[in-house]
Order: sequence, then structure tokens, then C-alpha cells
Amino acid sequence: SRLGPPLRTEIARWFPPEQVEPAVLIFRELYPAYAITPTVPLPGARAAIEMIRARGGRVLVVTSKLGRLARLHLDHLGLAVDEVAGDLFAEGKATALREHGATHYVGDHVADMVAAQTAGVPGIGVATGPCSADELRTAGAEVVLDDLTGFPGALDRMIQLALEQ
Repeated sequence: SRLGPPLRTEIARWFPPEQVEPAVLIFRELYPAYAITPTVPLPGARAAIEMIRARGGRVLVVTSKLGRLARLHLDHLGLAVDEVAGDLFAEGKATALREHGATHYVGDHVADMVAAQTAGVPGIGVATGPCSADELRTAGAEVVLDDLTGFPGALDRMIQLALEQ
């Protein structure tokens, strides 16, 4: 339930103000040794990336995690993406979405739906993170999936609807 917001925001809940920055630095120093190897891909993640590529699309990862740390996860999992934009949250993610010409944004946090709305792209909520399907819908998700295994069909439906308009 604590995943999603920037690390400094979370650390500030647990440490006094003068200890936040040192705690963030220690966390990030230890992170590669402890957080990368145990990571497993979400069911459907690889298929979602392959489906986007099969349709001529590009894959951009926009995350509150530092880009270099996100890249370590992606490399460990063998998930090839075109771009990684890190250390962004909520409206800040919209900047990267616009800069990279994103047409959709998939996220598991209400702040991701804020990012999609701010960037003017459809938000696809995935209820595998800290936010429920109802929270994602309320935050503006145009489609909400239980997990990423439903992503290919959902994106095909969204593309078809866009073509019909």
C-alpha cells in the first residue's frame, strides 16, 4: 500500500526532516544489491510489450523510481523498452508522456491517471498496485484491468474506438 509516491515522500513519513536526505541516499545505495534480483515480471508484462511492438508502437516507462534503478529492473527481467523517464510523479509524469508522444498511459496508481489526464492521453488502470479498481476509475482511468494479461485486448478495443471516431 506504500508503493507509488516518490521515495522522499515515503521516507519523510518515517524519518525526521534532517534525516530524510541521508536515508534516501542510503536506500538508493543499497537498492541494487537487494531489490533487483528478487524482482519478477507481472503476469502479462512481456506480452504487453510484445503486443505494442507488433503494432509498430514504442514502449516508454515513466516512473517515480530513479531511471537508472528502473533500467536495472528492466534489464534484469529482459524487458526491452525504448525509453525510461524516472523520478517523476503525478503531473510530472505528464511532461515525459508529452515529450515522448505517448498515446496511452498504463499505471497502477491514481497519480498515474492524473498524469494521463494532464498529458491528454487515455489512462489504462491496472489494479495490481496500491490502488483499487474503483480508485483508478474515480481518478479517471478510461479502462481498468485486473492485471496486465487483459492489456492486449483492451488496447485493441481502444484503438478500434479511436479509429471509428
